[in-house]
Amino acid sequence: MIQRGAALLRERVDEIARLSAMELGQPVAEAKSYVLRGVEVLEWDAAEGRRVYGRIIPSAANTRVMATREPIGVVAAFTPWNGPVFTPCRKIGSSLAAGCALILKGAEEAPASTAAVVQAFADAGVPAGVINLVYGNPEMISSHLIASPVVRMISFTGSVPVGKHLAAQAGAQMKPCLMELGGHAPVIVCEDADIEDAAARLAFVKYRNAGQACLCPSRFWIADAVYDRFVQAFLAHVEKLRPGDPFDPETNLGPVANERRLAAIESLVDDARTCGADVLAGGERWGNRGYYYKPTVLGHVPGQARIMREEPFGPLAVLNRYESLDAVVEAANSLPYGLAAYVFTRDAATAERLAGSLACGTVGINHMTVSTSGVPFGGVRDSGYGREGGIEGVESYTTVKTVSHLFT
Repeated sequence: MIQRGAALLRERVDEIARLSAMELGQPVAEAKSYVLRGVEVLEWDAAEGRRVYGRIIPSAANTRVMATREPIGVVAAFTPWNGPVFTPCRKIGSSLAAGCALILKGAEEAPASTAAVVQAFADAGVPAGVINLVYGNPEMISSHLIASPVVRMISFTGSVPVGKHLAAQAGAQMKPCLMELGGHAPVIVCEDADIEDAAARLAFVKYRNAGQACLCPSRFWIADAVYDRFVQAFLAHVEKLRPGDPFDPETNLGPVANERRLAAIESLVDDARTCGADVLAGGERWGNRGYYYKPTVLGHVPGQARIMREEPFGPLAVLNRYESLDAVVEAANSLPYGLAAYVFTRDAATAERLAGSLACGTVGINHMTVSTSGVPFGGVRDSGYGREGGIEGVESYTTVKTVSHLFT
């Protein structure tokens, strides 16, 4: 049924992408890619569900000891507005592959996109009551579900403050959680990196979904010797971004999701200006309708600026110089977040050193595709715990039972 649901989503990709464009302002072509990423995750989970194995453990004579995996039970899953298709696909796929039913609390900002995902599974023949979709007052719903004896696990993707609140509620009920929370991903571009390639990859990912993604690169440190060349190359790609109607095929940058996000970005940029940062591109709204903000690049941003500590969650990149790798690693690790980080270097020793030194759950070296089907993804510290994707993602929705049998 997972495969059938995935097939229906693939058939309906154009329809669902249009829903995301209407609800989030995401350009249609980009929205289609997010639907297809969700399909890939579902197809992988459907196959991985066949490989949730137990094991037999060597034991004393006349004794057989087995460790088996069982579905953990009903899951309360909470998904965010910035991923109303991909994130539900990830939670549905892992839950069903592990043998669990789930109650999905979708985001009120994008209800139709998530409902279309659930409808595909209903049409695929998933029995009534296996996937349940609810909307409403988030606090009331989360409190009720977490306290309910029916629910045995919490899976949440969203902000750090809300994640901590839900985890505390779940802890009081002794219920396990999977928490994928916010980030403020550092980027280190070394002197020996392929500068043109790094600039192209970083600009593409930075402004996808208008920068509204938890793994989005946001704090860039570029080696002093190549800083000017990188800035020039990065700005050349930023200049190609075209805000506009999400249904226009020429549009490759949509608006931010709501007025709150727009105000937050304006506040961060104004603060950075006050602290002495250079505005290299953008730095203001685009037009006077909707929630469009120009793709913005800040340079030489002092450490006291709020943007160096607060996740922007918008089309805003910070480009700073560095001279010492030790110093830049310390700066990258100075925040409580630890979701993703990115490194660009052609030196294997430097890549290994930085991969081991950066405090995060995922490191991308010379590319940005770090959250795909078959790959575990999640954070450390305030960015959460547990993993989605990969065998770890499916196993997160199971519990281990040990059976020790003495033959008499």
